[in-house]
Amino acid sequence: MQYKWTVLANTTMGGLMASINATIILISLPPIFRGLNVDPTNPANFTLLLWVLLGYMVVTAALLITFGKISDNYGRKKLYTTGFIIFALSAIALSFVPYGSGTIGVIMIIILRLVQGVGGGFIMVNSVALLTDAFPDNERGKALGTNQVSFLAGSFIGLVVGGLLAPFDFHLIFVVNVPIAVIGAVWSHYKLRKERTARNNGRIDWRGNVVMSLGLVLIALGFTYALVPYGSSSLGWGNPWVVASMVGGIAALVMFVPIERKAKTPIFDLEIFKRVQFSFSSIALLLNSLARGAVMFLVIIWLQGVYLPLHGFSIAQTPFWAGMYTIPLMVGFIALGPISGMLTDRFGARVFSTAGLLITALGLFLLSLFSADFSYSAFGAVLFLIGVGSGMFAAPNTKRAMDSLLWKERGVGNGIRTTFSNIGQMMSMAIFFTIAITIFTSLLPSVISSQTSALSVPYALTSRLSAVPASSFLFSAFLGINPITSFIAQLNSTVQGQALVAAIPPSSLSQLESDKFIPQLISAPFMQGLRIALYIGVILLLVAAALSALTRHGTLKGAEIVMKYRS
Repeated sequence: MQYKWTVLANTTMGGLMASINATIILISLPPIFRGLNVDPTNPANFTLLLWVLLGYMVVTAALLITFGKISDNYGRKKLYTTGFIIFALSAIALSFVPYGSGTIGVIMIIILRLVQGVGGGFIMVNSVALLTDAFPDNERGKALGTNQVSFLAGSFIGLVVGGLLAPFDFHLIFVVNVPIAVIGAVWSHYKLRKERTARNNGRIDWRGNVVMSLGLVLIALGFTYALVPYGSSSLGWGNPWVVASMVGGIAALVMFVPIERKAKTPIFDLEIFKRVQFSFSSIALLLNSLARGAVMFLVIIWLQGVYLPLHGFSIAQTPFWAGMYTIPLMVGFIALGPISGMLTDRFGARVFSTAGLLITALGLFLLSLFSADFSYSAFGAVLFLIGVGSGMFAAPNTKRAMDSLLWKERGVGNGIRTTFSNIGQMMSMAIFFTIAITIFTSLLPSVISSQTSALSVPYALTSRLSAVPASSFLFSAFLGINPITSFIAQLNSTVQGQALVAAIPPSSLSQLESDKFIPQLISAPFMQGLRIALYIGVILLLVAAALSALTRHGTLKGAEIVMKYRS
């Protein structure tokens, strides 16, 4: 077997593993939080849910450029193999988080996933650079297309595998990746070649990296805790700590630019951005990630918290079927990913990357037209369309950016691109969730009032339900828990509360505590918030498509590379 195919096979496996890990946790959150016995009606626990998802992204977003520079300096094979080892060890540790450990267990998962993000970061930042080094220009699109398919295919495989394993034992979702990580580490150690390095006396711009990391973490913290009620408000935007976190994060990122300009060996090489092809491709990737990053999570909430319960699926069934219902997205990506890569090798990348963004934008717009209770055939067709657009964009965009870089810059260059992608996903989760929760919060009290009044629920009880944070209702629906049941149990612990419960007609009480009441209650407010998020996503994708269309395909070759390298 030629060496280039060994690299493709190994990096494809690494990409598959890293992306399975990213989404297997998403679909498995309900079994995890139920298994750990976490109360969904406590608003503080909602932030824990977000950090289980965001922690991995924050680490990779903050450290990928550093990982790229270290890999360029000390060897991509060495750090790529190290990534597999860190990933395996943290996965094993995650499998020992005890049942029933409550918020302590969730915090353990968050910390260990931060460590896992380090391993995943080394794998992500080096896989594309290794491929670009191994394949000639006329085959690079096909190789990158196959590799990109592994990343997105893994994300959807994670949804299905998580849905299958988590209901039995949530620890299995961490164990499943361990054999892949062990095989990947052994295989890459013995079969990948030790490549040339671009040492800069071993210097790393730690000051720049600390400032950038601090900025990203502070902004992520600000967005996350803005979703927690503060004072009499259902959201936390008035919280002084949230304001300070956002201002501090933005200030740190502003300071980052002059720090990098003065650094002798900058971690974020601003000179790379003088290449229009790299800059526009990277910004298009950022906007694509920002537009789509939170969509999958919101769709999963839609399926698990609203659609499937309304169609009679039990709590134990919803994770698996939510994964199964998203399969058309994976099929669309797999169908177009390698094909667009091969066509890019022959006809150039611009038309395919631009068309992919426009098709994805059309898919998000069509998704916004659905009601909470939809026809699955049409829903599946739209998901397939979004997958086609994503597959058409991924490889051409990657090839355009990597072709514009010298070999010694490919590690840090891909680190910058992947950081842009992860920042987009992280900010997408924070921004779109804020938008959805804000709209959801403004609409939910009136819906609670109208639906409980129709059931002849006493006004005193209705007003108490309306005061429950909207995030608690959304979190509970996602976990398949009816918070009204626990709320009524608390009322029954006092004489005054018992009188309120006794005033509810038995038939109404039965409806309030049914599995379908919360999905029916939240469906209209949730869908309104989702639609606004989708509209914003469409606009971002159209801007990305315009940027993609403005640059021509080009590659650094021969004398140009030698000249630029000597300079």
